[in-house]
Amino acid sequence: MVQKKIPMRQCLGCREMFPKRELIRVVRSPEGVLSLDFKGKAPGRGAYLCGKPECLKKARKSRAIERALSVAVPEEVYDALEAQMEEQADGK
Repeated sequence: MVQKKIPMRQCLGCREMFPKRELIRVVRSPEGVLSLDFKGKAPGRGAYLCGKPECLKKARKSRAIERALSVAVPEEVYDALEAQMEEQADGK
C-alpha cells in the first residue's frame, strides 16, 4: 500500500516543521483581511503557527506574520489571534 504524503509546514514562531493539520493557519484573504483558519480551507495566503502561545509571541516580536503575508498586522489582530488560540486550546 502506498503511503499518502503528509504536507508539512513550518511554524513561524519556533521554525519547526509540523504536519499541516496540526498547525493554526493565519490567512490574508484576497480582500486583505487577516483571520485564523482552523480548517485550512479558507482562500488566501496562509502562514502557519503551532498552537503554543510562546510561538505567537516570537512571531509577533520578529514580525514573521507580517513578512510572510506581506501585510501590516495591527495590534488588535495579534490580540484576537491570542484569544482565538486560547479558545481553541480550551475547546480541545
